[in-house]
Amino acid sequence: MLERKRLKDRTQVTFVLPADTPPGPVSVVGDFNDWQPGTHTLVPRADGTRAVTVALPGKKVHSFRYLAAGDYWFDEDHADGHDGTNSRLHT
Repeated sequence: MLERKRLKDRTQVTFVLPADTPPGPVSVVGDFNDWQPGTHTLVPRADGTRAVTVALPGKKVHSFRYLAAGDYWFDEDHADGHDGTNSRLHT
């Protein structure tokens, strides 16, 4: 799931996943962090989910995916679209 908060010149996007699906550490990897695993790792929240918030420039389209343990890559079902292998996000 994606949570968005629009600010003056950027959008804060919170990437949210269930606490244990998939199991183990998960990071969001995309063009906004040069596709570097571990830069934005999801952390547990009080409501039983895990999440990470990233401030992204406004009025852009970003590509991203999730990376879980065991080199398991997967997409966001609630993304604004997909471009083949990546999820797409419009800020």
